Amino acid sequence: MTDNFKNETDKDKIPVLEEFYSVQGEGFNTGKAAYFVRTGGCDLACHWCDSKETWKPEIHQFMPITGIIDRVKQTAADTIVVTGGEPLIYNFDNFCRQAHNSGLTLMIETCGAHKFSGVWDWVCLSPKRQKPPKPEYFQIADELKVIIYEEDDFIWAEECANKITKSCVLFLQPEWSRFEKTGRMVVDYVKNNPKWNVSVQTHKFLKIP
Repeated sequence: MTDNFKNETDKDKIPVLEEFYSVQGEGFNTGKAAYFVRTGGCDLACHWCDSKETWKPEIHQFMPITGIIDRVKQTAADTIVVTGGEPLIYNFDNFCRQAHNSGLTLMIETCGAHKFSGVWDWVCLSPKRQKPPKPEYFQIADELKVIIYEEDDFIWAEECANKITKSCVLFLQPEWSRFEKTGRMVVDYVKNNPKWNVSVQTHKFLKIP
């Protein structure tokens, strides 16, 4: 990640892989209509990632924030979901300021490994073991969503759950490529540990973006 990419966000631009109006498919806000902005750039390289095209920020176009907001206004959306990649590689202070000034609700999904920026109405923390969240994210998160790929991920999930606030909602999500196995693992675990909820990628079942 070069300094040039980080500096671009100071000029009211963010690197966008794709943007589209759809329905939130997972986690606490499942079923809510929202305008999605997927940023380019990620330094985690999870082997099960379903957005590997985000890994190289240099191939993505930096788009003006004003243009993104204008395109949101052309839809019925009242909410923007920012995802990635890892959005908070970049500074989102200007993005949030301009979007909120336009009356939009803002949600973000982040691994929490980078400096926090922006003002968000909902923060989904999706922590990764290879680059754990900074401590402050456990106090910021409205939702903790841990991806389950193998048995050891339940240990990681509990380690993270021990750090969050009482108001944070807990989710375990089966990793999609191994859904037949991980789905049953997650259901059985939640039945034995009901503080957790099951998150399923319903958008993949429905075959929507």
